[in-house]
Amino acid sequence: MRKQPLSIQSTATALVALLACFSVTAFAHGVSGGDQGFLESSTGTHLIPFLYLGAKHMVTGYDHLLFLLGVIFFLYRARDVALYVTLFSIGHSVTLLFGVLSGAHINPYIVDAIIGLSVVYKGFDNIGGFRKCFGFQPNTRWAVLLFGLVHGFGLATKLQDLSLSEDGLIPNMIAFNIGVEVGQLLALGLILIVMTAWRQRQSFNRHAFAANVALMCAGFLLTGYQMVGFMIGH
Repeated sequence: MRKQPLSIQSTATALVALLACFSVTAFAHGVSGGDQGFLESSTGTHLIPFLYLGAKHMVTGYDHLLFLLGVIFFLYRARDVALYVTLFSIGHSVTLLFGVLSGAHINPYIVDAIIGLSVVYKGFDNIGGFRKCFGFQPNTRWAVLLFGLVHGFGLATKLQDLSLSEDGLIPNMIAFNIGVEVGQLLALGLILIVMTAWRQRQSFNRHAFAANVALMCAGFLLTGYQMVGFMIGH
């Protein structure tokens, strides 16, 4: 019976570590070769495939998941989780659709660097860094919404690099965006299950600080990689 807390603790720790490691190896969410070929060759309306690709993107979007992990890390009430996830989803949806449909373009390295900083921000916020170091607390709701806008532009820049057909573009992008939100809910559900189990153990309080420092380190790596890419590209 004494091994159960260790098992739950190990599962939760593994979740944080895996997400951090994946963020280091993946560095940024993108569109894989096979999916890219489908997107570029598709003409007309294909709602189900685009919905699937949107969900796949979010489930494998480690930068998004790291940020969401930071957002819900200390949220215990379902309505608070729903509020912050909704704010992130609104921001993500607006800029994803706007970026692709309007053609508004932002340097992808800069966008992905800011996404990395969003992970740093949430880890730093979770350990009370703003109050301790600067004597103030940023409005978390506004921050989540604003970073949601940035995350949406992150994927928009990837899709803008593809030769997407104008035929059926609007319904396909709407389906893709819905898929992104479905994938987000699926991934978030798994994260919440593990986090809820971990919070019930004394080990949570002992390791919460280290977990958020790990989030910050992963965010700095994401940002550093993108800034190197930006400097090399220029």
